[in-house]
Amino acid sequence: MQYDSLDHLLKSGGEALNNGPIALIFAEDEVELESTLHHHLKLGFKSVIAFLPREFAIDDDLSERVYRVVMTCAPRTVVFDAVNRIIQATQGVWIYYCYNAEYLFYPFCETRSVGELLAFHSEERRQAMLTHVIDLYANDLTAFPNGVAPDQAMLDKTGYYAHTRHDASGKPLERQLDMSGGLRWRFEDHIPYERRRIDRISLFKAKPDLKLLPDHTFNEAEYNTYACPWHNNLTAAICSFRAAKALKTNAGSTFDISDFRWNHSTPFEWDSRQLLDLGLIESGQWF
Repeated sequence: MQYDSLDHLLKSGGEALNNGPIALIFAEDEVELESTLHHHLKLGFKSVIAFLPREFAIDDDLSERVYRVVMTCAPRTVVFDAVNRIIQATQGVWIYYCYNAEYLFYPFCETRSVGELLAFHSEERRQAMLTHVIDLYANDLTAFPNGVAPDQAMLDKTGYYAHTRHDASGKPLERQLDMSGGLRWRFEDHIPYERRRIDRISLFKAKPDLKLLPDHTFNEAEYNTYACPWHNNLTAAICSFRAAKALKTNAGSTFDISDFRWNHSTPFEWDSRQLLDLGLIESGQWF
């Protein structure tokens, strides 16, 4: 099903918006767009909605399984506006959002659906889930000059840091952390300060007056917490080529970077067990 605009989706997309959990995939370009859509369909999202320009092509099999909304996902504020408008149209529904060349991983995702994940999370009285954006990058920039190579992907196995988040007055915020690491940390000279964090609340339940802010947090403090007050909760990861792609396609950084690898790089196994072992996702009480 294709919608000619976000307005068209909001007016006529009852089937797409009411059957959650919903995945919103925002295509900034065509890089690994189809693999992103296939990955999230496999996880069991009831609706996968792709936002992309009319000229972007996806194969016929995907066209039959994905809701397509014609939209240019730039400037970046367009994405936040779209998510917020969808929140108001889908009260009580679990929503996930990401960009192309990004892939959601959560504990045991090889054998358990995202619906099962969110059912358990809801039983723990949680309405949002912290995800860490884990940078993926090609192991050879000569062979893969845009930094994207799913079959030859690497990630950093260490070098991740948590910093206490503070409010405008300098007071520490309860159970909130600013996370850093990956390419955004190692190549921070090329990354604007406000975009260096790797924490993102990518899974959340829509509710009245909820608003996604431009820094990937929400206007409701509890949505931004990594766990409830009484024990650790589930967390997930978005394994993402987005930073690598940006660093290698931006004229201000591409010539300064000949290799993303360092002594703490390791091949990405496309498996949640690796992320659990590295401490990049948390199973909490879910076994």
